[in-house]
Amino acid sequence: MGLDLSTRLGRVRLANPVLVASGTFGHVKEFERYMDLGKLGGIVTKTITVKPRLGNPPPRIVETPSGMLNAIGLQNPGVERFISEKLPYLRKLGVPVFVSVMGYSTGELAAVTRALEKAGGFAGYELNLSCPNVAYGTKTAGTGARMFAHDAKLIGSAVSAVRRLTRRTLLAKLGPDVSDIARMARAAEGAGADGVSLINTFVAMVIDVRTRRPVLANHTGGLSGPCVRPIAVRMTWEAARAVKIPVVGIGGIASARDALEFLVAGASAVQVGTANFTNPAVSLETLDGIRAFMRRERIARLSDLIGSVKT
Repeated sequence: MGLDLSTRLGRVRLANPVLVASGTFGHVKEFERYMDLGKLGGIVTKTITVKPRLGNPPPRIVETPSGMLNAIGLQNPGVERFISEKLPYLRKLGVPVFVSVMGYSTGELAAVTRALEKAGGFAGYELNLSCPNVAYGTKTAGTGARMFAHDAKLIGSAVSAVRRLTRRTLLAKLGPDVSDIARMARAAEGAGADGVSLINTFVAMVIDVRTRRPVLANHTGGLSGPCVRPIAVRMTWEAARAVKIPVVGIGGIASARDALEFLVAGASAVQVGTANFTNPAVSLETLDGIRAFMRRERIARLSDLIGSVKT
């Protein structure tokens, strides 16, 4: 049975719906020993900022039941070194690459975008509007929001600032700690986003009861892994019903069954994140499982599966 697993994110056609999530795939090259990277639907890079960031002090990661907290703090080499040292390798992989970008203001987002547009050679952007481990967005809006993703107006201003500078596919990464994810997705759509990706991690804390101190030096971190998946599926379903642009589902995906929940809920693609730390080959195993499911269920096209939830 011939299968069509292709899907679209804006101007970009993906051969299949399985991408790897930002910040969970190292520097990509190290995964070559575990898989054929060319079989991925796409790659989302670690988040890039205008200037290099050292990130937060250690300890920065702690395991939790069915999950993990991280407070890496967007450590990255800065946009110029990313262009000279990382982008040439990514261009050779033959799969769509989405560069995750972040700024402390719309001006910084624009500066990162201008530098990347000048370099070229990648498919699109994912705007990291929702990292819980750094404070940003407040100066632009003056509303007291801790990050862009907490405020629909901030989302609109951030997306608009980048949209004016590029015709590449533009995804807005939204956070879970809002009362109305559909409203945030509509704000991104209205400002010109080609898609939304969700969810980012939840702000959480682990305490060492012996020392009575938070385990992470940052005190709090972003919670990810299987424990967040049911919430992520629900928010994906809500967002997909609210907008006409594609939704990319993220959150606790560690198997084909997990990914299929997001696709049936309305996601046009998925990103595998935390599971990469425990099983580097999990992304392609997930893809194989989706393919096997479609054969068993006699579903010839991925498009017939997307949004097929019965309510």
